[in-house]
Amino acid sequence: MTWLQYAIVAAVACITTMALVPPVKRLAFKIDAVDYPSERRVNKQPTARFGGVAMFGGLLCGLAVIIGGVTFFDWHFPLHSFVTREISYPGIFAGITLAFLVGVADDIFDLRPMHKFLGQVIAATIVAASGLLLTDMMNPFGHEQLMFGWLSYPITVFYLVAFCNVINLIDGLDGLAAGITAISSAAMVVFAILTVRPEAAFFGLALVGVCAGFLRYNFHPASIFMGDSGSILLGMSLGVVSLFATTKSTLFVSLLMPIIVAGVPVIDTAAAIIRRKRQHQSVMQADRGHIHHRLLSEGYSQRSTVLIMWGWTAILSVSALFITEMHGLARLPFVCLALGVSAFFVIKLNLLGPVLQHHYNPRPSTGKKRINEQFNAVSGNTSSSSHTDESSDEQP
Repeated sequence: MTWLQYAIVAAVACITTMALVPPVKRLAFKIDAVDYPSERRVNKQPTARFGGVAMFGGLLCGLAVIIGGVTFFDWHFPLHSFVTREISYPGIFAGITLAFLVGVADDIFDLRPMHKFLGQVIAATIVAASGLLLTDMMNPFGHEQLMFGWLSYPITVFYLVAFCNVINLIDGLDGLAAGITAISSAAMVVFAILTVRPEAAFFGLALVGVCAGFLRYNFHPASIFMGDSGSILLGMSLGVVSLFATTKSTLFVSLLMPIIVAGVPVIDTAAAIIRRKRQHQSVMQADRGHIHHRLLSEGYSQRSTVLIMWGWTAILSVSALFITEMHGLARLPFVCLALGVSAFFVIKLNLLGPVLQHHYNPRPSTGKKRINEQFNAVSGNTSSSSHTDESSDEQP
């Protein structure tokens, strides 16, 4: 019977999302929540970027089905009251809703990065204040339990904001963020079922249904984009699902599960931060150095690029499940698989190229040294000039 309940939640979320996309698309053009073609964007025609509204509606209906099933049909779920185990479910949903509204505001008004970041922090703080916290774990190098104490709150806030941003940054091609979120969430659902965490399984399946319904319109060639309203919603929701799936386990390896399944956007975000710091840019400044940009520059089509990144995510997700469920040396092949595949892409796409070049190419000269070099160049004296390769700081 539980499997039927899971299927109903996923189906309702999926169907609702699909039904809402057409009217949301019309609304987006009326209020000019539209992505127009530009140098950074891959779309060749104006495309609505308000898809997160349809996704939020699908998620809302999926959660409503869960509440209705528990209240009227005796579904097995740990919320016979809406506040259990010191967790406030309405509070968690309020945090998710605020994160979504921050994305909506950005889709309409193009918020400044810092304003958007502060909105995410407030939303994550509401979730943490609702009782869903990373409170402790086993010491991976010993047998004692590490209690986070008051640090549980900033750790949880950082964790949720990080999820918001890794999904937001990976949202660069048709269907990419929705597909990665669906695969990652599905892995968390399997983990939740194996470890008997029904709240994570139900919420995760609602998220899978939302992504599947949206992909009906978002896979290349997309007729609508999710926008920040969608990517921030997916990131916060995936973070919440992963917390539900792992917070009752103090095992260090279980806490790694969400990080591994979201490994592709995590690697992409880490590489972006390193790249932008290396090039003396703000970490919030957009560029064309993301994994999907690198794959496109290698000659892959949009669809092929998305499918490659979906496949990479699937490999990491399956590996994560075996790593968390197996013991001892039996984990080693899956650790090697996850690390090997990820290392292959990092090296193949030269994701750390700008960082490595820092060690071999000198930075451009400044100040008095630069003036002397310019004087020598004008006077024809090149004996004391140093060679500077300006292409070493290229913007991919």
